[in-house]
Amino acid sequence: MASPQAPHVVIFPFMAQGHTLPLLDLSKALSHRNIKVTIITTPTNAKSIGKDTENHPNIGLVEIPFPIIHGLPQGTENTSQLPSMEFLFPFLMATKQLQKPFEQVLQGMSVSKSLPICVISDFFLGWTLSSCQAFGVPRLVFHGMCVLSMAICKSVCVHMPHTKAKSVLDPIDLPGLELPFDLSVSELPAQLIQATDQNDPFCQFMSDVGQADCNSWGVVVNSFEEIESGTISSFETFYENGARAWCLGPLFLYDKVEGINKPISQNQPNKLIQFLNDQVTLGSVLYVSFGTQADLSDAQLDQVGLGLEEASVPFLLVVRSTTWSPPNGLEESINIFSIFLSDSQINVDIEFFEGKGLIIREWVDQQQILSHQAIGGFFSHCGWNSVIESISAGVPILAWPMIAEQSLNAKLVAEGLGAGLGIRKSHDDLGSGIEVSRQAICEGVRELMEGEKGRDARERAQALGRVAWRAVQEGGSSHEA
Repeated sequence: MASPQAPHVVIFPFMAQGHTLPLLDLSKALSHRNIKVTIITTPTNAKSIGKDTENHPNIGLVEIPFPIIHGLPQGTENTSQLPSMEFLFPFLMATKQLQKPFEQVLQGMSVSKSLPICVISDFFLGWTLSSCQAFGVPRLVFHGMCVLSMAICKSVCVHMPHTKAKSVLDPIDLPGLELPFDLSVSELPAQLIQATDQNDPFCQFMSDVGQADCNSWGVVVNSFEEIESGTISSFETFYENGARAWCLGPLFLYDKVEGINKPISQNQPNKLIQFLNDQVTLGSVLYVSFGTQADLSDAQLDQVGLGLEEASVPFLLVVRSTTWSPPNGLEESINIFSIFLSDSQINVDIEFFEGKGLIIREWVDQQQILSHQAIGGFFSHCGWNSVIESISAGVPILAWPMIAEQSLNAKLVAEGLGAGLGIRKSHDDLGSGIEVSRQAICEGVRELMEGEKGRDARERAQALGRVAWRAVQEGGSSHEA
């Protein structure tokens, strides 16, 4: 338990799983160092956060009510509850109404003389800067991205190279940045090059939080210096008042370094673990998951399933869709589809292709899956959490970026780090909802799992995994930061 004189840090995550989980890992890492942590969140989110931090007495929760606003389904307090991503902007606007209760929390801390040494808040909660300034508390920003992707995004916003390029396929120049790969306009995040209309409410929101970001005291990054290609100092030039960026990750490894591991039986369905344990060949299973934000059409999921079947590689496929089921051709070609299983303990539905693979719906513990000795590759959307978890486990990635900065992460993985491969995309001119064909999936999977390029990527991923572990241990770059 932290002493009354122990340093105190307030952490305010954005209400999305990919943004919250790394900050919970940071909270636990700080608590191990005898630092008192107060996490500010809303009632619904507090339930899951409380379970994740209940064994850390230095971590406390403060709940503030989530506002009810027009255009947002009542009871929504997390992006996972949004009916579609069309509701993201109303959700973002609703978080601005958390400013008054947040300031009331800081006021209470001020009265009790327990103001924190800093507030670490999410990039999307840009209004926390003015609140912190009113109480004389430094605000640090958490983006949930790597330094390289953040630096590219900021440079594009400042220099707008896409407006000067003759072709979307020509390499662009970003002054002050030395990239470990060539980058064209076509590979920039679509939201980035479209965010030029200051009359658009979403563009205005992003401009406001971006300005607050640049004027904050510093940046906390879930990454480690060794994979950031020397871009940290260049990234820091976009900030005012000498603000610094601290690479502290991989944040989830700190618990493992401390020897704290959740029992597998409490986190994974038994059939999943049994399937992985039954694999005779180490590193033979491909883990397939595309995150919690991007939505794949049922037609595209058909291509995924059929491509996996054609590759003849054992697979573990996580599916969020509630409407998709494996196409008849897939069941017939495997000819060993057995039964539909349900593990009611954690509400996970599993379709079991005996000896071939699993299709899982809803939640799984991705970190534990990636660390299993049967996993030899990860077919991923390249969200940053997934990338750093895969690298830390020494698992190479077949990269299929979909939204946000994922295209930049994919370039870093495949070309900058050599720890993965890209996948061949096709143009969906007919609006079929198919961006990657079954043939491209089959080819990519076979190359990653059985080809020479895949072997090279695996060796590189394993080497980077060892570097990641060293970074968070005593004397490592992240531990010392």
